[in-house]
Amino acid sequence: MKIKDAKKRSFPWFGMDIGGTLVKLVYFEPVDVTAEEEQEEVECLKSIRKYLTSNVAYGSTGIRDTHLELKDLTLLGRRGNLHFIRFPTHDMATFIQMGHDKNFSTLHTVLCATGGGAYKFEEDFRTIGNLQLHKLDELDCLVKGLMYMNSPSFNSQAECYYFENALDPERCCKTRYDLQDPYPLLVVNIGSGVSILAVYSKDHYKRVAGTSLGGGTFLGLCSLLTGCDSFDEALELASKGDSAHADKLVQDIYGGDYDRFDLPGWAVASSFGNMIHKEKREAVSREDLARATLVTVTNNIGWIAKMSAVNENINRVVFVGNFLRVNTLSMKLLAYALEYWSHGQMKALFLEHEGYFGAVGALLELLNYT
Repeated sequence: MKIKDAKKRSFPWFGMDIGGTLVKLVYFEPVDVTAEEEQEEVECLKSIRKYLTSNVAYGSTGIRDTHLELKDLTLLGRRGNLHFIRFPTHDMATFIQMGHDKNFSTLHTVLCATGGGAYKFEEDFRTIGNLQLHKLDELDCLVKGLMYMNSPSFNSQAECYYFENALDPERCCKTRYDLQDPYPLLVVNIGSGVSILAVYSKDHYKRVAGTSLGGGTFLGLCSLLTGCDSFDEALELASKGDSAHADKLVQDIYGGDYDRFDLPGWAVASSFGNMIHKEKREAVSREDLARATLVTVTNNIGWIAKMSAVNENINRVVFVGNFLRVNTLSMKLLAYALEYWSHGQMKALFLEHEGYFGAVGALLELLNYT
């Protein structure tokens, strides 16, 4: 099936990105259904559509991000609304069982999925849900989804932005950025871990770096150090803490700036370096530990991104992935750090649908699928 024949593709249209921590699902809800199509539509599909579009929460952990919904857009010849849904990967069994209970396998459709979970859970989809997955490369889907959603032909709303005066609470502001001529671009995808891609065109990109210290690291360490139970709780703690109570700063060693190498006194010399002292361990709070964990992971990602950009001679860096969801603390840290350490030569960019590009790429592949 070619993209131009997408009008003939049977509904429902889904794209899934099954990550190590979160599952991201995009669902296209057609609003131009003809009377003939509505008459032919089976009860199973009507039930699924009603369930997905009439709820903002599914079970105890599934969430539809209503603020990200794109309404009345045209996707390859059909007019409709695009919904964005997420739930923890550890609840995948519940999702598959729901598909079984709602007789999803009776529909003439294909499930296109990307991410490591497309392989990990393939057998469960087949045996429990009687569903076949069409597995897709996650980095192909990421690039395809990102570039498609950023194109003006897809979405008239601005997708890209950056932070001016990132660490100044009174002057910091979110500013739109024109990314219509995006190449070359460094894409830093922050999920459980981190992959960094140099993108030279829609068909030419390569993975240039990565690190195992990502969003999963932040949540895992926060859970150990603070006893928190969720990503949102970890971020809430971090927002109230002071990482300097746990970290050893340059000024703790030099009494101020280290001028010879242009190191400001506030820079972190040793993450959690103050925790070698018993009295400081006893004084540090859960909030301080959460903030120090966030700063440690974010600084590491920022520095690797900066060096990758230097190596590839790219000065625009876009950060995506669910680590950044409702995480303006990390976004502002990345924005400031990249501008500071590059002496203003690099800019940290962000996108409104940061964690869903892989799922959008899978949806696009569904419409290409034969």
